[in-house]
Amino acid sequence: MATPSRAEPPRAICIAGPTAGGKSALALALAERLPVEIVSVDSALVYRGMDIGTAKPTPAERAAAPHHLIDIREPTQAYSAAEFVRDARRLVAAIGARGRLPLLVGGTMLYFKALLHGLDEMPPADPAVRAELDAWARAEGWAALHAELARVDPATAARLAPADGQRIQRALEVWRVSGRPLSGFHTASASKTIAVQDVSTPAMPFFSLEPTDRAWLHARIAERFDAMLAAGLVDEVRRLRARGDLSAELPAMRCVGYRQTWAALDGDFALAELRERCIAATRQLAKRQLTWLRGMAGRELVPVDAPGALERAVERITGLWAVRECGL
Repeated sequence: MATPSRAEPPRAICIAGPTAGGKSALALALAERLPVEIVSVDSALVYRGMDIGTAKPTPAERAAAPHHLIDIREPTQAYSAAEFVRDARRLVAAIGARGRLPLLVGGTMLYFKALLHGLDEMPPADPAVRAELDAWARAEGWAALHAELARVDPATAARLAPADGQRIQRALEVWRVSGRPLSGFHTASASKTIAVQDVSTPAMPFFSLEPTDRAWLHARIAERFDAMLAAGLVDEVRRLRARGDLSAELPAMRCVGYRQTWAALDGDFALAELRERCIAATRQLAKRQLTWLRGMAGRELVPVDAPGALERAVERITGLWAVRECGL
């Protein structure tokens, strides 16, 4: 990565990685050294009342550094990548104006893609088309719709699991409404990015936390989910169900952990199976996140399971801030 210059200091730092991969630990370690504010890049943390299953920062962690884009929507409400870009741009500017360092931290890769490369405007939801696709899924299963998506938009189908009904539905909806594949909308648009340049340049260094040993990550995923169960995840989902205004089809309730718990409470499978199902689903999510990251040009790799890796990342980012402060 190039060394920042006087004319082009870092505007923000991106910290991405798979779920349970140490992103929050790095951000909080930086908060002990630098005047940072954390901007969440996580599509689940936006929802109020979903605390345990999203591993939402604790009150103590939020006290260590200001956090943004957490608890900004009800689970009944949508939050799009375009809205995230709008909010993130505003926050990066405001945090920088306060003389502080914005840390963009999370694992929702579509949000990072939209922020750094831009997304074309996509058609809005079409209730009639969605109803038709839902009926098709009920009759033949999401695997059949995934096969259709592979025919009309192979690039999008390749990154979606055959059971990922929410995203398969949206991709087919976009195809039917616009006649264009969803992947065709995900094009670079420099005028829509906050850095207005490739992420390999110093305006927005992109740190990617990637374990060298997948077993290390799998162990952390299992440990974290066990902690969620002990903290009361099942009861949290019961409370959400008791509201009466939520359903399993809402994007919020299709988040990993919530989707499986909701299905178990519906009687689709025994609660005794919940742990293994959720751990398996989380592993698949982490695999997709890592695939995306490894295709990201210009990322600065942090082998997060290596001894001292987080400490070295803290020193590296602290050095970038020092360059900015000195104007060198």
